[in-house]
Amino acid sequence: MLPKVHNESSPFASFDEARQAIDALIPMKSDVAALTRMGIDPVKQANTTILTQADIVRRFVPSALLKREDLDPGVLACLEAREACRGWEITAARIGKARTGNFLADFTNFSRRSETTGWRFNALILLVNDLVVYRAWGGQPNVNEVEVNTNPLGPLQEMGPAILTR
Repeated sequence: MLPKVHNESSPFASFDEARQAIDALIPMKSDVAALTRMGIDPVKQANTTILTQADIVRRFVPSALLKREDLDPGVLACLEAREACRGWEITAARIGKARTGNFLADFTNFSRRSETTGWRFNALILLVNDLVVYRAWGGQPNVNEVEVNTNPLGPLQEMGPAILTR
């Protein structure tokens, strides 16, 4: 009888499925057609950001700590391609949030327990003239968060500040 929320922002059923899709891309061989066959399309897939060459330069420009030769060859190829370089940043997740625990304590606002479970995935794909030159992924394969809110005064807890401001 307690509320539940489920957010889906991914065509992938699991973190592993998303990881396998990105790992299946072969830099300097895979192309946009291969990405489309895998269901990776920034126009159709929600939460995908299309990066310009300028966005990519800001992310990968060598700093005092990172030298040009430290960069991946695919990143260098993209940076050297200038306007032919673009990127896709994919953010995918399946998150569920459920209030668990004692119904009466929750309903009367004495104690509320919420559990968040699921996964979050992000990937970066760099392309030069529709050819994948670089791919990387990361994220949280297992999200498990518990939040407990306790109000000793229950339903009266929120009345205190209202009375003091009048």
